[in-house]
Amino acid sequence: MKLDILAFGAHPDDVELGCGATIAKEVANGKRVGIVDLTRGELGTRGTAETRKEEAANAAEILGIDVRENLGFADGFFVNDRNHQVEIIKMIRKYQPDIVLCNAIDDRHIDHGKGSKLVSDACFLSGLLKIETQLDGQNQKHWRPKQVYHYIQWKPIEPDFVVDVSGFMETKMAAVLAYKTQFYDPNSKAPTTPISSKNFTDSIAYRSRDLGRLVGAEHGEGFTVERYVTVNSLFDIK
Repeated sequence: MKLDILAFGAHPDDVELGCGATIAKEVANGKRVGIVDLTRGELGTRGTAETRKEEAANAAEILGIDVRENLGFADGFFVNDRNHQVEIIKMIRKYQPDIVLCNAIDDRHIDHGKGSKLVSDACFLSGLLKIETQLDGQNQKHWRPKQVYHYIQWKPIEPDFVVDVSGFMETKMAAVLAYKTQFYDPNSKAPTTPISSKNFTDSIAYRSRDLGRLVGAEHGEGFTVERYVTVNSLFDIK
């Protein structure tokens, strides 16, 4: 199955929080989209690996994506080495995305920056002919995505570009709140975390509104790039 977009997240819910509205918009535009979670989020203070697996499946259904996989890396302890890179290369070659979305380049949670660099490095290596991989007993062809974009998470990183996601925030919020164990619930007896507060849930909307305001839209989601993005004409930039 070839995908247009493959989004990676260090934990289940990273993709929804960082670029859920963008994904919902591209799905509505007919694009084929998949998500790969690097870990099961098993070190999270709230919920379990099992509950997050169920929540991730529910969120995927809400977003309307084509596929979701989990690589089962060790939450908090995965590293950017050959073994981890090869597993991601297998996913890139399996789905052959034109665009890869991945974690913020720097963030409060150490897995986010690590996951960002790991996926970015794997995207480059995936294009090298002499790196051989197999999946389900079949040799894979080399493949390098055309672009790698990093979504923005906890830290207010200045975006290199903003996607107008007006009309898709409702879908994003539904996908985010599918992770019932993780976010604000006034009746929950679970320990509080930085993302379980009402302020954090509210921040999802007001951040998107602020980015939207800056680009003349109702809502926006921001991304950073590692290399220049090419346009054919000045008129391609809005």
